[in-house]
Amino acid sequence: MPFFSSTVTALILLAIVAISGSLQAQSARSLQQSLSIGAYYAVGDYGEPENTEIDYFPVSYAANIGQWGFQLLVPRLAVTGLGNVLVNIGGLTRAVAGTKRVTERGTGDVVATLTYRFEPESTESAFFDVRMDVKFPTANASKNLGTGETDFSIQLDMSKNVANNVVFATIGHNFRGKSELYPGLEDGTFLQLGMARPVRASWSVGVFYDYRQAASDFSDESHELVPYFTWQLSERWSFTGLTSVGFTNASADHSVMGQLNYQW
Repeated sequence: MPFFSSTVTALILLAIVAISGSLQAQSARSLQQSLSIGAYYAVGDYGEPENTEIDYFPVSYAANIGQWGFQLLVPRLAVTGLGNVLVNIGGLTRAVAGTKRVTERGTGDVVATLTYRFEPESTESAFFDVRMDVKFPTANASKNLGTGETDFSIQLDMSKNVANNVVFATIGHNFRGKSELYPGLEDGTFLQLGMARPVRASWSVGVFYDYRQAASDFSDESHELVPYFTWQLSERWSFTGLTSVGFTNASADHSVMGQLNYQW
């Protein structure tokens, strides 16, 4: 289930902001804040004889001032399966393989993000930002909810208005801590490319393709197609919904997510 990461969430929010034309406002020195709550469900066999089901409930706080942004994401998590599928990584080989389908619940890994947005030359120029994520090992590794290691990622995002659309792209790299529970974990590059389009004053739709190198010597690379929409409920409230289709064993077969956002 690698597509649900703070990385891709940021891409979606970036596209939404670009559509509404408020990226220029983010360069102002006033503090802008937002609070989001989401619900995510995924199911897939990840190349195993038994399906794994994931329920993920992230709460995140974001603050932006000038060209700098900060985000903190804290999730709750429930995983039903053999214990060899991890959030944001996918299917892995455990040092001690699970043989029984069980359900484990607990706090997921906390993710902190720092973003710097480059000042565009004009309103018609492309927007660029550089972002770093730190994943803290707050998920219980003994319950197979995480690797128990600290991970880092760095990425470059781009978006540009083209006619009545917004095209956006990301290139980044994950640096994963080595785990005795999940041997063979590897660093890996990820890429996303997508497009968003407003369909009404308060509605926009989009789609992006997500590619990630194999997270382990024993797993596949990931390819996913993710269509999504956003609904601007009011000046401060918005809702984003998305689904995904996975094309390799490293991805969920199907997933769905909803996220409610309040900004002030």
